[in-house]
Amino acid sequence: MSKLLPLFIEGEVVKGFGRGSKELGCPTANFSLEVVQSLPKGLEPGVYYGWAQVDFQTVHKMVANVGWCPFYQNKEMSVEAHVMHKFDNDFYGSHLKICVIGYLRPEKNFSSLNDLIEAIKNDIETADKKLEEEESRLLKGHKFFNKNNNSCA
Repeated sequence: MSKLLPLFIEGEVVKGFGRGSKELGCPTANFSLEVVQSLPKGLEPGVYYGWAQVDFQTVHKMVANVGWCPFYQNKEMSVEAHVMHKFDNDFYGSHLKICVIGYLRPEKNFSSLNDLIEAIKNDIETADKKLEEEESRLLKGHKFFNKNNNSCA
């Protein structure tokens, strides 16, 4: 799995299920099904961490779920990124770039919404610490995030 990382993903932010902010207190930016279907085969479903950039602005820490969200029994695979920054507005239609650099844990089902919320809080805290490590911080400045570079090279 680690040979697939870092993984660079970009696309337009589309409307998801509307659960992130409302139910979970954790707003997420969702990629289109086309972007999700273009992910490399062998990418294990689970929770990942890395860097995110909305509309070529500042690069922020992020945590992302890649998979089916077993608690909600999704029928389609999704990529939902939580950008660890307080935004004033939703950014549907914005261009989102993420650099996935590490794997936190596999997806799993939870017995309650509170258990899921607690796991998300722990994922964010763990990602925050891992993204402070020197190796992780190097990728924050990757050319992928350069305003003049729209390729995934």
